[in-house]
Amino acid sequence: MKNRKATFGNSFIQIIIDILCVFFSYWIAFILRYDGQIFPRDYDLESFRAWMPWIIGIYIISFFLFRFYSTMWQFASLDELLLIFYGTTFAALIVTITGFTFSQQISWQILHVRRFPWGVYIMAWVIAIFLVGASRFSFRLVRRMKRKSQINKQDPEEFHRVMVIGAGEMGSMVIKDMKNAPESKGIPVIAIDDDRRKRGTRIHGVKVVGGRESIPKMAARYNIDQILLAIASAKKEEKQAILNICAKTGCQLKTIPALYEIIEDSADPLKIRDVDIIDLLGRDEIHLNTEEISGYLKNKTVLVTGGGGSIGSELCRQIAYFNPKKLIIFDIYENNAYDLQNELLMRFKHLNLEVLIGSVRDKARIEHIFSVCRPDVVFHAAAHKHVPLMELSPGEAVKNNVFGTLNVAEMCDKFGVKRMVLISTDKAVNPTNIMGATKRICELIIQYYSRHSKTDYVAVRFGNVLGSNGSVIPLFKKQIANGGPVTVTHPDIIRYFMTIPEAARLVIQAGGMAHGGEIFVLDMGQPVKIVDLARNLIRLSGLQPDIDIKIVYTGLRPGEKLYEELLLDSEGGCQKTSHELIYIGTPIPFNEETFISQIEQLRKVAGVDNVKMMEIVHELVPTYTGHAEQTDALAN
Repeated sequence: MKNRKATFGNSFIQIIIDILCVFFSYWIAFILRYDGQIFPRDYDLESFRAWMPWIIGIYIISFFLFRFYSTMWQFASLDELLLIFYGTTFAALIVTITGFTFSQQISWQILHVRRFPWGVYIMAWVIAIFLVGASRFSFRLVRRMKRKSQINKQDPEEFHRVMVIGAGEMGSMVIKDMKNAPESKGIPVIAIDDDRRKRGTRIHGVKVVGGRESIPKMAARYNIDQILLAIASAKKEEKQAILNICAKTGCQLKTIPALYEIIEDSADPLKIRDVDIIDLLGRDEIHLNTEEISGYLKNKTVLVTGGGGSIGSELCRQIAYFNPKKLIIFDIYENNAYDLQNELLMRFKHLNLEVLIGSVRDKARIEHIFSVCRPDVVFHAAAHKHVPLMELSPGEAVKNNVFGTLNVAEMCDKFGVKRMVLISTDKAVNPTNIMGATKRICELIIQYYSRHSKTDYVAVRFGNVLGSNGSVIPLFKKQIANGGPVTVTHPDIIRYFMTIPEAARLVIQAGGMAHGGEIFVLDMGQPVKIVDLARNLIRLSGLQPDIDIKIVYTGLRPGEKLYEELLLDSEGGCQKTSHELIYIGTPIPFNEETFISQIEQLRKVAGVDNVKMMEIVHELVPTYTGHAEQTDALAN
């Protein structure tokens, strides 16, 4: 109610101001028309008195038609200026036409009233545009002065001196937003752009002082303490190069959402966020071909095993967008599953969701779920994945990863599931740890069933996932928050990285491409040195590596290797797909009869005789070069 009264009050004041603007525009026009004299003839004054109420009425009606009184003039820009021109011109034309029409049809001589001279109409139109525009844009002037007053009254240390990178439309929007919004706590001081034609120009009073090469020098010269990246459409490689330069300044780094965030997540394009390590991946994010995907997920029953985990939960979020007939989350850890259930039901009001608790090791439980729910598509994300832990408990890795996958694959075949997608890893290639070896066996299970079932079985192989449970980023962030040191196993260790949303998109996209038996591989760009990742994360926290936060090398962990590969040598080259960043590795032939007998032998000794179990794993995966610790037998 108060808001309505305030809006009505503001509109009433604006109408009064507009009445005065129109009145004085014609008054001044008469003065100019008669060289400084005011109504030299009696009938001019009478005509003015008779006409002005009608003229003012026509202008006010026109202003209502052009929505002058529902526009927020404190944010007025070029669009609002054009609105003033159109509304005022329309009113002036109606006034002119009306004046000439009625002067011909009515005997104005009796009333001693005549139409205005031509010059008055023209000059009044121009003056009205100026006066109405000035009254409107005065709102912006008052707001700007109020902003400066608030800044002057507050402690200068509360405000950041901001360098804006990008002098395009987005940079202009951000600079204007900061100048108009005191709550932004940022004062745009200078702008940076690689376009030499913009050097020396100004955007809303902010000077463009140079290109990216001048960032460190200009940051020091102008005492910049915050750098804002305002180039949402920039490619990842370009953004990474700029951010690497910015990281050397010691300034706090901020960015605006990328275009894919604005489109997919309805993010506010002017909502400034901290630069994240994700921004330094060095390649564009993977996106979905929605037409290819929607056909196999829409109106289908979809089961996600391990649905409460990092990858599984993101799979569920993205699957929900495609309106499945039913989404089933299956996980052994009820806390994560419960949290995800609440999140999905809040975000997707009409989602038919069912959350089931259990283990993929439990074949009877899996069979019951398949028999009752009859899924059309299965995403198998349930697995043990922590390399050092699995080295100490190899039997658990085998039982959960290998036989959990086998149970799900068998049920997919038995109950006629259309597609099964296995989440694999680059650690399955020439594995040096038991986790990677078990995932390679899982890939072989998928290839075996693809040759003996009507179900389309595929595997998706990718690298490390930024931000997932147990990944280096959360660990580094905790170590930095605690003051360090940041621990890195080896100065030369490198990894391929992707984001959690990317991983989920790749898995879903692969399901749409599946014909059976493929191992899909992502082109993940250039590998990243873990120590460089640590240094960048320290800089993004506003600290200096090796000065504020020490980096300590702890040595390679059990089963860890310096670099990961995405393809086995025997898989040869990659076959291209319709997605430019997704490839298919050539399947490796293997003896299926021997494979089945070895799997059965492995089932008997898993968790019972670790020595024999490891021998069989080596037979199944000849490229496996590691050896797990023999402590798991003590736990069984």
